[in-house]
Amino acid sequence: MQGSVLWVFLVLSLSGLCCRAQDVPPYTEDCRSGTYPPSGQTFRGTVPWYKVNLDQAPHERWQQLISDKKIQLTALIQSIKNLAKSIFPSGKLIEIVDNDLPLLIGTLPAQYGEEMKGIADASGLPLGEVILFNIFYEVFTVCTSLVAEDKSGKLYHARNLDFGLFLGWDVKNNSWMVTELLRPLVVNVNFQRNNKTVFLSTSFVGYVGMLTGMKPGVFTLTMNERFSIDGGYLGILEWILGKRSGAWMSFLTRSVLENATSYDEAKTLLSKTKMLAPAYFILGGNKSGEACVITRSRESCLDIWELDIKQGRWYVLETNYDHWKEPLFIDNRRAPGMKCMNKTTQENISFATIYDVLSTKPVLNKLTTYTALMAVSDAKLEAYLRDCPDPCIPW
Repeated sequence: MQGSVLWVFLVLSLSGLCCRAQDVPPYTEDCRSGTYPPSGQTFRGTVPWYKVNLDQAPHERWQQLISDKKIQLTALIQSIKNLAKSIFPSGKLIEIVDNDLPLLIGTLPAQYGEEMKGIADASGLPLGEVILFNIFYEVFTVCTSLVAEDKSGKLYHARNLDFGLFLGWDVKNNSWMVTELLRPLVVNVNFQRNNKTVFLSTSFVGYVGMLTGMKPGVFTLTMNERFSIDGGYLGILEWILGKRSGAWMSFLTRSVLENATSYDEAKTLLSKTKMLAPAYFILGGNKSGEACVITRSRESCLDIWELDIKQGRWYVLETNYDHWKEPLFIDNRRAPGMKCMNKTTQENISFATIYDVLSTKPVLNKLTTYTALMAVSDAKLEAYLRDCPDPCIPW
């Protein structure tokens, strides 16, 4: 993975996309301030809210949302198909997706497979392409997540969701094509049962897993990709070939949000469940000190990095690298993020100051689709569409 990143950086540099001195990683800017409430060039708009009724049959749950966003979802899927055809001009890959992937729908957890069928029926898209859309997130997310505790013991959880790396660079608009098409598909979802909220999430239309969510009053959860040789590609290949003992990351996070009843139960499930892909789970609770980054391989838990107020660790911040190792030198979002958190100080932490941190380049970058802010004790989730105007590095 690191070799791929270096290769792409070289190509972009030679083509003039990263040739300005201020754009060459590690590119940083002064910590931003006064960016909240969101406005200006880095703000694309607020994220709309929808309800999903878990009492409905899985096939029916997403009907309204798909009806409202059908055009945008179709445009995104077509863009992904065009990218595939540019790599495999024969069209054989799309044939495999359309003809063979649907045969594996029965191997997915039942309710998620049925939801995908419902999305395919409501949108008119082939089922295989809906499955492919859901698979993408196991291997292409590059994110920043943090949990911080203020002086009163209140916990804040926030993240930038960065997606679309390697998926089509638009030279004319200086942006990633898939990232641009994803922004109109970002939605907040209130999952309800018996007309009561079970959990809240910021997600993408057509995607049934969860990457960002909150169980109000109980815990908050985000997932970041972890780069590894024993990574998501291998897990997906094993799943296709019949080895299906591991859980999909995003299905696991959704199951935890829906079913776990405490911070400790969520931590146990995220630490011990065998998975298809390695990951970082960033988990926050509703009591002082309840926050951690769980570093996972596919088979086991490698580390749990805890909030520790007594030791002065009032926040944890995770990008896409093990916290005990140095990040890749051309992708160091960790140091700028921590610099701005330390400058903010625990006394001043809030939605506003955290949004400032997540608005500082390169924490904010060309891949950033949305910023989500969560306060579990207030049952409050806010999400905003983002943009990174030039000068801004691709990731």
